[in-house]
Amino acid sequence: MTVHNPFNSESQCCGTVQTMESRSRMKTTFCTGRRVGNAFKLLLLVSLAVVFIHLVVMEKRTSRLGILYYAGRNYIYRDSAGNSTTLLGSKTETVPRSTETQPQSPEQVRVLVWIMTGPKNLQSKASVVRDTWGRRANKLLFFSSVTNKRFPTIGLNTTEGRAHLTAKTMQAFRYIYRHHFDDADWFMKTDDDTYVIMENLRHFLSQQNTSEPVFFGYRFRHWVTQGYYSGGAGYVLSREALRRFGRNGTDPKLCQQDGGSEDHQFGKCMQSLGVRTSNSTDSEGHTLFHPLSPETHFFGFYPQWMYTYAFRYPRKGFEGISKHAITFHYVSPEKMRMLELYLYHIRPFAKGSDTRHQK
Repeated sequence: MTVHNPFNSESQCCGTVQTMESRSRMKTTFCTGRRVGNAFKLLLLVSLAVVFIHLVVMEKRTSRLGILYYAGRNYIYRDSAGNSTTLLGSKTETVPRSTETQPQSPEQVRVLVWIMTGPKNLQSKASVVRDTWGRRANKLLFFSSVTNKRFPTIGLNTTEGRAHLTAKTMQAFRYIYRHHFDDADWFMKTDDDTYVIMENLRHFLSQQNTSEPVFFGYRFRHWVTQGYYSGGAGYVLSREALRRFGRNGTDPKLCQQDGGSEDHQFGKCMQSLGVRTSNSTDSEGHTLFHPLSPETHFFGFYPQWMYTYAFRYPRKGFEGISKHAITFHYVSPEKMRMLELYLYHIRPFAKGSDTRHQK
């Protein structure tokens, strides 16, 4: 008996087989499969259309009602008016959007800078910071493990050493929140071997909003989802960021109080409090904050860990360093004084100006 190819052109709908009965059964099976396949395709198209319409509706609803996003351990809802509601464990905190106007010029930006130092570094390092760039801060504070009223330094209830830098940082920011919250618009932490160009810092901050939960610095990756900032390069907190830290930063579930790497732990704390990292480069993508010395960043003699931890691939020279650079780290007291000479004493004559000595 001849067996027909079910896909032969002589087959009507779906193919033929040996007998009329089997042919009918085969035909029914193939046709049913084809109808099921077509129905599945139609269902898929309808589903995609429904999803698309849903997304459009949700986008309009979101833009009208607000957005809900996750930061650290917090869910944060921001409505269309800019009011934020932060969920901190079982706590709910609503933060009205600030209506205060930003300073109109960099000169109006008030910056409090605090220096992490120790008793052994007061005369060799901290005193040079105080006598050079520190004079240009609106308020300058030195935190140590021991109070020194002559210098002066503010003593914290912590032990000296790298193993306790986290405790020193947490306690210093807590002290500033309690005693100096209204004294500045921005709050910066640096080391006693960090050089800060305050004019460039104010210019950068004049374009930012201190009522937003943000902070700035040189960003590292790993361990913290949004990244964290180098402690040596210095980092700057907005007033809203400091307010959140002051109110909830003592919670050990949100912020580790001691141990570990200081900048890493503080970055985790900020993320848990809903404080965002933000772009800390200039308009050309060049770095403003620098965790190493000017020479290292200029010549590109980076240690291997920089390539591992830097959030963006580190570049060197004029292609890496912003012309409005803000900080450099690992600056010795001698180099700190030389930077003062180069930046604030030496002035080139303008083209076509009088070449005689000018005061």
